[in-house]
Amino acid sequence: MGIFDRIKKALTNNSEKPAGETAENLEEFDQEFEAVIEASIIELNQSRTPTYNFKLHHLVQYTTKVKHWEHKKTVAFLIDCCAYFQKPFKVTFTFGHNDPEIDRQVVRSQYVEQLLKAKLPLDEEDVARIVTAFAAGNHRSPGGIQVWPVPVLIQQICTQYKGKPISAGMRATVQLLKSKFQAAKAFYTEKEFVKLVEAIDALLFESSPAAPEVKPTKFLGDDSFSTYANEVVAQLPETERTLWYPLISLAQTASGSKPSTKFLNASKQRFQQIGTEKFKRVVSDWFTFVIGIKEKETQHTQLYNGQVYTHSTYEFLSAVNVEAIKGFVWMCAHFHDSATLQMIAKLAGRCYKKIPNVGHASAGLGNACLFTLYKSEGLEGIGHLSRLKLRTRQHSTLALIDKYLGEAAAAQGLSIAEIEDLAVDDHGLVSGKRTWQLEDITFEVELVAPGKTAQRWIKPDGTAQKSEPASIKAEHATALKQIKAIVKQVEQSSITQRDRIDRLFRNDRWMAWEYFQQYYLQHGLLGWLSKKLIWRFEHDGQVHGVLWSANGWLNGEGTVVNVQQGSKVALWHPATASVAEVAAWRQLLIHLQIQQPLKQAFREVYLLTEAEMNTGTYSNRMAAHVLKQHQFNSLAKARGWKYALRGGFDSGTLPTASLALPAYGIAAEYWIDEVNAHGTLNAASIWDYISTDQVRFVRAATGQVMELIDVPAIAFSEVMRDVDLFVGVASVGNDPTWRDTGGLPGYNEYWQSYSFGNLGEVAKMRKEILTGLLPRLRIKNVARIEGNFLIVQGKLRTYKIHIGSGNILMEPNDQYLCIVPDRSSKSPTGNVFLPFEGDNGLSIVLSKAFLLIDDDKITDSSITSQIGKP
Repeated sequence: MGIFDRIKKALTNNSEKPAGETAENLEEFDQEFEAVIEASIIELNQSRTPTYNFKLHHLVQYTTKVKHWEHKKTVAFLIDCCAYFQKPFKVTFTFGHNDPEIDRQVVRSQYVEQLLKAKLPLDEEDVARIVTAFAAGNHRSPGGIQVWPVPVLIQQICTQYKGKPISAGMRATVQLLKSKFQAAKAFYTEKEFVKLVEAIDALLFESSPAAPEVKPTKFLGDDSFSTYANEVVAQLPETERTLWYPLISLAQTASGSKPSTKFLNASKQRFQQIGTEKFKRVVSDWFTFVIGIKEKETQHTQLYNGQVYTHSTYEFLSAVNVEAIKGFVWMCAHFHDSATLQMIAKLAGRCYKKIPNVGHASAGLGNACLFTLYKSEGLEGIGHLSRLKLRTRQHSTLALIDKYLGEAAAAQGLSIAEIEDLAVDDHGLVSGKRTWQLEDITFEVELVAPGKTAQRWIKPDGTAQKSEPASIKAEHATALKQIKAIVKQVEQSSITQRDRIDRLFRNDRWMAWEYFQQYYLQHGLLGWLSKKLIWRFEHDGQVHGVLWSANGWLNGEGTVVNVQQGSKVALWHPATASVAEVAAWRQLLIHLQIQQPLKQAFREVYLLTEAEMNTGTYSNRMAAHVLKQHQFNSLAKARGWKYALRGGFDSGTLPTASLALPAYGIAAEYWIDEVNAHGTLNAASIWDYISTDQVRFVRAATGQVMELIDVPAIAFSEVMRDVDLFVGVASVGNDPTWRDTGGLPGYNEYWQSYSFGNLGEVAKMRKEILTGLLPRLRIKNVARIEGNFLIVQGKLRTYKIHIGSGNILMEPNDQYLCIVPDRSSKSPTGNVFLPFEGDNGLSIVLSKAFLLIDDDKITDSSITSQIGKP
């Protein structure tokens, strides 16, 4: 008996021969099929290609022979391959490199998958025979059907029979395939499993004569969104539900990085049938729900070598629902109103929120939001992209935003910086203020600092009302809600634009005076920021630093100067000015009580040192520090640096953080290495600490290392300022609990030297500010500055607070005092004028000083036990 006869007897109850097949040609098939397999294995051995790594289209047996068989013979070959796995074998598998049985198994499996992927016409009998073969028991593997390419078979059947009537026997075959596939669910991803089951159900539905006209389509994922959204659809009138089903089905096809024109056109046609406003209302409700979803945490416990290990996994949305929601986000590319764009931007922000040990909650969905914002008409969507650019840390996401900004800018013949300027919303502000009239009451909002507004209710007689009028709250609730939303946007935008302007220091960007006047000075939001900053005006080769005032433009001496038409404008940077000029600007800001929204006149300046001139191509100024890696990573990405957390799995990768400076055609590198000590590798195999090394610069085009003397002064200063920030914040020397918790063996000496040693540039600036600030504080009679310390005379002891680290020594024996700052407490400098937005390190130093002058009133036992309070 030939093998094909054995297959028929084992796998079917039909004793009839397939059409066109005789006993003779079945026997020939049997021999030919075996010969093809053996020849294929010989080819592989001759090419020295491992069986686990070969491609079928590289085999001559496939390309010249099997690929050209007529479909009935191909089906017979598939059944032959299936039968190979059904018969019991007496061979013992060795799983070695030259095991012939393993080779036959792998080659046959490859043939099955490739032939089912190809265009293979299958009649109902063919389908029945293949499904029966797939469904039969597998004696080689206890898993059964999961060893076969079932998804490929399902796709082949659904593609060929979509929209066609099928017989009762065919329906039974498809039902069998579905039941076997569902039994093997654990072997597939949720997304693949759910989509394939849905495809089978769609085929069965379409072929059923009793089916309704429109198939009810639901969100398929196993998450809270499916429950919520399906209930929303279920509550709609039946006539609307039948219109939503095709839309949901279309949304579930959303794969890839951006939608096709066909997808966008089809979606527009379908949501117009529902009604655009109805569609937007429902979809906006779904997006609001997604924004509010909290990640689902699942804890797992495993026992290994007698030790219990626990870890958590997090899920935001199921993979299949990510695609469906992505589809609806893409559909919103048809809309350009503010409400829709703001909702899409909020959804993007939620998707880019980090999940522990995972990364972005849903980068794919967030990227879909970026596409929709980019495709919007006008510049509001571009404005949201610009804001997200400053709030996103993932470099792949930043690259995508830059790509969209670049395409939008190129379409209008602008630079990215220019289109970002044009896209800034003024929110109806005039010089940082806006008013609304509600009945006879005026509501006024005024920017007082980035992220902070003053809000006032003004009565008809001009006097202020302390609280929101009850009548306004009752009768104008909708208007009030809209006003509050705008106020929140103003506060967020002021922070975003403050940070964007701060990045201009790296670019040394020059603007025409007319452009600067239109898009900065006269802009309701940017004007409020710009008029507090010092600018460089260049005309006929002469450069002057100027500051806006109500009386006109002032120079560093406070003298009014004329600004000539045709001038060029750029941000003033202290690295380009003399020491005397910098001092003059600082004195003028203090005299005029102007608080800059960012550090400019008081910005730390880093000039090339003699040691750096001697080293030539690198700086060791910020080397030999020990940093907390996760904190360093967050700081670096917040400042636009590219860095990847280093772990025990890293080998051969460049241990650097890098910053591109495209305006100068260069890049900066900060070299680091892991601190490999006992207990410093966390549960995710990431090093807790890193040590720092050199800073160097390379040319972006060639990667050639630069001589430091050739690096532009502003670029060098800004890079070193960032690096000093990383050290000044992430150094273990800033951790007051380091010594008490044991620290790291061998690194306590570093902690001691950093905690109480020399001041960096940031700390030197802090000392200068503190020197001018101290006479105006209530601690002036019991505090003084000596060297690197703020000395505070308490009732019980005298304390030395290090101006750099904020760590404390107590006299007379320099006993260490550990105080962990309360970061939620109000800054002690809140009511004291500072010429720039606050320094958190300064706040920590002063908060400890204010606490310790009244050390006799301290009740916290963790502190009193250290100072020896009775």
